[in-house]
Parts: sequence; structure tokens; C-alpha cells
Amino acid sequence: MSEQRDIQDHAHDPLVTVEAVDLAYDSLTVLEEVSFAIDRGSFVGLIGPNGAGKTSLVHALAGGRAPAVSGRITVDGQAMQALSARASSRLVSVVPQDTALSFSFPVRRIVEMGRHPHRSRFSPPSSDDQALVDRALERTRTAQFADRSIDEISGGERQRVLFARALAQDTPLMLLDEPTASLDINHQIETLELARDLTADGRTIVAAIHDLELAARYCDRLILLANGTVQADGEPESVLTAPALEDAFDAETVVGRNPVTGRPTVTAVSTGEREAQASRLSDRSVHVIGGGAGGATVLERVATTGAKTSVGPVSSDSIVTQRAQTLPSECLTTEPFAPVSDALRRAVLERCQNADVVIVADAVVTAGNQLLFEELDPEMEMVIVETTPFSRRNFAGTGATETYRSIRERAVEATPAGVVDAVERCCIGASGKSTRESSDRSPPETTTDD
Repeated sequence: MSEQRDIQDHAHDPLVTVEAVDLAYDSLTVLEEVSFAIDRGSFVGLIGPNGAGKTSLVHALAGGRAPAVSGRITVDGQAMQALSARASSRLVSVVPQDTALSFSFPVRRIVEMGRHPHRSRFSPPSSDDQALVDRALERTRTAQFADRSIDEISGGERQRVLFARALAQDTPLMLLDEPTASLDINHQIETLELARDLTADGRTIVAAIHDLELAARYCDRLILLANGTVQADGEPESVLTAPALEDAFDAETVVGRNPVTGRPTVTAVSTGEREAQASRLSDRSVHVIGGGAGGATVLERVATTGAKTSVGPVSSDSIVTQRAQTLPSECLTTEPFAPVSDALRRAVLERCQNADVVIVADAVVTAGNQLLFEELDPEMEMVIVETTPFSRRNFAGTGATETYRSIRERAVEATPAGVVDAVERCCIGASGKSTRESSDRSPPETTTDD
């Protein structure tokens, strides 16, 4: 029993710890007082604007001497600043952003270099070394040109070769510095799929990555660096918020949800576009019904236009409630797993009745809230947002499904990215439910006389 407990405790030990770390180049401080820990088998993305210190942090995690590091960085319990280059290379492998190499070795020879930290200087590769090299070539789909010179393949192919070298190095921690920068779309996906598969095998991966949507899609956790420090740290949904991105990138963004991957999607908008939209909706009120990340995203998108927003009923511990507190937005809450009380239902119906538009976002009709949905006024201006297709959603029986279907049929349909446009259309417009069209789909064809 004690041995099993020791194994379980070790599994929860962080592989990487960063404690009060400052990074600097001469007199230029890049990062200051940075602290975090990274669990084994996780895929962590370092995001942030250019110059935020992502690459510098990657170098520091690898035990590099530049930039200057103060504080403490440990990998698998060993202080990186105290290790030799050879010792640190047995713990950490790096896939650099720069694919230029100063020698013209065959691809296989490049990948074999990943085994150097594990054998004596002049000994040839062992059978185990060769097996790891072959495996790395196969997993990165570079075996097809293993005998070609590194100079004879493209920049994207060289990036995959360097990934294979790091894979052959067989370290518990792998660092990726902009791993998709020189790759086409197909190989971007292949590379990040491979990285995620490696974490399933127990490898820990930290990637400095500029593409926010790819980071959100593949990483378990994001660390947002900006203004010399960690601005946000957590799951992609909690880090990729419009206020956090505006502070970090000094840019207006709209954060939605990709209907295919279910992960956050970020759209940059110009100041003029946002100001024009805000002026049109600043005197409008919108109530949101819906929970989960979809409801939080919709609430944030509408609230950032300047419209007066409210949301509910939602659980007091939900992500929607947390997001409402930061906007701020009025939030009508219930205890976790509790049914909607009569008093709360009346309060929500009053907000809906007084709102210019009601948004139903990823809502599920249950026995606890079905009466609320049945009592919604059919004359309300309504928008419905679904990140999961209606056909794949579960409701509490036939009656609940039909209740939701009736709302869906009379509402304007929108994706998270198009919800503000849909709200605008409802506010300025549509007279009568029969004239409404989806804000994200083409209207049905009609026959007219030319």
C-alpha cells in the first residue's frame, strides 16, 4: 500500500518549477518575478505579444546562460542553473524557431545528435539509440528523406527534422519555440497533434506559440506573458478573454468558440469597428440565458459593446458567473445543481421582458428550468447560439426537446462570432418573426419575377 501511495504522490509532483525568476539582457529586464509550476504530462503554451519574453523563458527553462537568470528553475527536482550543458540536455530538449544549420549532414545524422547527451563522447550509437532515432523519424514523417542532406530539404521539413532530433533525445521535458512558424497548415496540425500525443505518453511539453487559436486548440494550459510578467495562467477559456488580451496585446479582440473544435477563437477588430458597434448598442439591454464556456463567451462579446447585460439563471460556481463579475454584468444565480426556484424564475422572466434582446446560448432544457423556457414571451426578440449541434444535444425528455425546438424556430440563429451582429439586427429591425433570417447562414431561396 505504501509503495502505491508513493507512486501516486510522485505523479502529482510538478516536473517544472519556476520561482521568482527575473530574466534580463544586460540592463534590459525581460521578465520579472515570474513563478509557476508545470505538472508532468501536460502541454503548456506560452503566449503573448512580440517581445513579451516567450523565447527568453524557453531558453531559461533549457538551462541557457543567456538571458541572465535570477531566481530558481528546477526540472525533475534539479536546479537548471547548476547543471552542465550535458546534464541539462538529458532533462530538456529544444526545438528551436531558427531552422538554419551550419553543417550539411544527412537528416539521419542530425536526428542521431539527439542521442549525444546519453552516451560517451566517442562511442558509436547503440542499438537502443538507433531504435529511438528510427522511431523519431517515423513519428515525425521524416524517414522518407533520412539519407538526404539537410540542405536539400525545405524549411518546413527541417523544422520536422529538428523535432525528430528532440524526440530522439528522449527527455522528460520538451521545449518548442514557435514550432509552427515555418510550417504549412497541414504540417502545423500534424506537429501539434504529435506534441499532444507525446503528452499522453507522459512527456511534458512547453511551447512558445504566437497563434492563439492553435494554442487554445492543443494546449491544456496557457501562460500569458506581457508587460514583464505573467498576466494570466490557466485553461485556455480562462486566459483568452477580451479584457486580458486587450491588456496584453493593446488590441481590440472578440473571443468566441470554434464550432468544430469547441475551443476559443480570437478575432481582432479595429478600434473604429468596435466604437461604431458600441455606439449602436450602448443604450440597449440584453439578457443571456445559458451556461458553460459558450454562455460566458456570448456574454463577454455583448458586454464589451457597451450594452447593458444580465445573465441567468446560472450556477453560482459557473464560469459564466465568474465572467459576469469581471465585466461587470448582473448575474442571477442559483446554488450548484439546484432547480430554478419560483422567485428566481420570475426575476429572470422580468429581465427578459425588459431586455431589448434575449440570447439563449448553449442552454439545455431540464426538469429544473423547463417552466422558465415555456413562459418566455414568443414576441421577444431572441437570438440562439449553439456551439454543439441541436441534433447532438441531450434534453430532459420529449417535452423539453419540443420546448427548446419552439424557441429555436422563432429565434435568430448565430455563431458566437456573429452574436453581436445578430443582436444589432434584432434591435434595428426585424418586424415579425417570419422576416427573420439567420445571421450566419444564407436566407432560403425564394422565387421572384425578374
